[in-house]
Amino acid sequence: MLAARVRPCASQFGKFVTPLRTQYSSAAGKSYEYIKVSTPRTGVGLIEIHRPKALNALFTPLILELNEAFKAFDKDHSIGAMVLTGSHKAFAAGADIKEMSTKDFADAYGNDFIESWSELPNTVKKPVISAVNGHALGGGCELAMMCDIMYVSEKANLGQPEIKLGIIPGAGGSQRLTRAIGKSKAMELILTGKNFSGRNAYDWGLAAQIFETPEQCVDAALETAETIASYSRIAVKACKEVVNKSQDLGVREGVEYERRVFHGLFGSEDQKIGMTAFAEKKKAQWKHR
Repeated sequence: MLAARVRPCASQFGKFVTPLRTQYSSAAGKSYEYIKVSTPRTGVGLIEIHRPKALNALFTPLILELNEAFKAFDKDHSIGAMVLTGSHKAFAAGADIKEMSTKDFADAYGNDFIESWSELPNTVKKPVISAVNGHALGGGCELAMMCDIMYVSEKANLGQPEIKLGIIPGAGGSQRLTRAIGKSKAMELILTGKNFSGRNAYDWGLAAQIFETPEQCVDAALETAETIASYSRIAVKACKEVVNKSQDLGVREGVEYERRVFHGLFGSEDQKIGMTAFAEKKKAQWKHR
């Protein structure tokens, strides 16, 4: 068993992180065994996968802790955005094969194995940025892609190598990778099990930004999260909603949906605050309602 570690203001990236400036977050007060949770910047929740002896391999107990931490930050009014990362060596080096190797069909299907692994994209309303360093393979790559924005370091090592185990991606890898980089390239990667670099991820449009070092990657993710957290929570939530909806609708239907959400924001107090502040050349003081 790994010792639980919770340091609300400290992490392996501590010397690159702006000191904590927010009120204490109740989400960071929970003790976990496989993750570390902190609030290193104003309005930002940081979750670090911490299973070093297994290169942060994912298994159900760790996923359940991730889900709990994400939901806690999602409900925390002091938090506006989140960052998910691992270590310099591994974001998450894949799923723990020991957990799944002995399962049969009845067990996997009957108990909805890994369904809990998809709670992040299905239930978390606030933006989440993945800062990917080292290995992000199989379930690790899928977890990184579940986040709303992906940042990578040059030497990150990503891939969906499930074919080498006689299985397929099971947590959205075939769907999200194909949408991000196209059918032909995704098909090649999934059928061959070849890994790809952080540079590839950026060049193919899977990652939003690329950095030379892990420290730069995480710090930039925190900075972006802090910027997002400085805006109206209502508007940020709506932005995430309409962008995600674009993946399910055609352009015409998507534009109509976007317009309805746009109209709806005129009923928010923040819309009045934002436009008045702009007209008066002042900084908006959001009420988040």
